Amino acid sequence: MNAQTEENDTGIVMPGQIGATVQIVVDTLFARIKSEEYQRDTRLPSERTLAAELGVARNTVREALDVLESQNVILRRAGSGSFVTYKSAPRAALTADSVAGDTSPLDHLVVRGILEPEIVRLAVVNMSPRMVSEMAKTLSQIEAITTDLDAFITLEEKLYMQIAEGTGNALLASCYRLAVDTYRQSFRTELRRRSLTPKRVQDYQKRYNTLYNAIASRDVAQAVEFIKLHLVEEQKLLLQDG
Repeated sequence: MNAQTEENDTGIVMPGQIGATVQIVVDTLFARIKSEEYQRDTRLPSERTLAAELGVARNTVREALDVLESQNVILRRAGSGSFVTYKSAPRAALTADSVAGDTSPLDHLVVRGILEPEIVRLAVVNMSPRMVSEMAKTLSQIEAITTDLDAFITLEEKLYMQIAEGTGNALLASCYRLAVDTYRQSFRTELRRRSLTPKRVQDYQKRYNTLYNAIASRDVAQAVEFIKLHLVEEQKLLLQDG
């Protein structure tokens, strides 16, 4: 783009340089190109066809094509027509880094409220005996902690991920991992360390033991009810510490 033009989500804007009708045609054609209705390296319909379709004069279409060519969206070849050269930027992969800055503690709690009851329900049904045994080992490590808050946080995350992976649903587990990683990168260390008093550590140790027992005994109703109540307590804690 040159200094007098810009591209936004809906089209190419050239303030003060083209008429409103031409701008509409530019935006319409550019939207079709971005959506790949007109794909890269393909020829656009003729000026006559576009004019009839859009209900404008051919010189309006021609001016709009001039604008698109000046922005390297199309290439006009004499005697051959106009060809799409625009290439959309690849969509960035969704990562914890890309969303952490826009994620608040409350945002994270909302996502947990959506995911965790279903994760726990599926884990109760689908966790293998080996997975339950591995969860028990993690719980034993959590219960042995008294003052090492970093270790507690790490093991807490591990326990939750073991439950998520125990659902047998790789996509659901990946979604939950993104939530956990986002929480860690955006605010988890400071917020979580601040909230983890020795009394609260003991309280969480008891809570996770209750959750483990519900999962190990395959009690879906108790496990899901527990996680819902746990999330309510987490929300109260967030508001209290906020």
